Amino acid sequence: MGSTLMFAYGIWPESLSLLLVAMGVDYLTGVTAALMEKKGLSSLVGSWGLARKGIMLLVILLAHRIDILLELDNIAMGGAIYFYLANELISITENLGRIGVPMPERLRDLIQVLKNKKD
Repeated sequence: MGSTLMFAYGIWPESLSLLLVAMGVDYLTGVTAALMEKKGLSSLVGSWGLARKGIMLLVILLAHRIDILLELDNIAMGGAIYFYLANELISITENLGRIGVPMPERLRDLIQVLKNKKD
């Protein structure tokens, strides 16, 4: 297992650990929000969410292999990790808002601007 992880991601950066934690928190807050909104849980939606997170990890693996090929110092991998980390943090913030966790109005406005740009 360790050899596979070392091949896939090289020396494990703390940013990747943070991303994995954020993925877990995002999934749990998403489930909690769905339950609080009385939407119920959908195995299709949950499976798609997990598959999406798995695909993110595959993209990071690909970025690491590109770094090795081009002899870069984790530039592509770091960029991919931080991109996905930003997306996860935005999603967590949205989920917390759906759950009713208080947050500053400025943060809510910023999330709305980012969502509008994404659309």
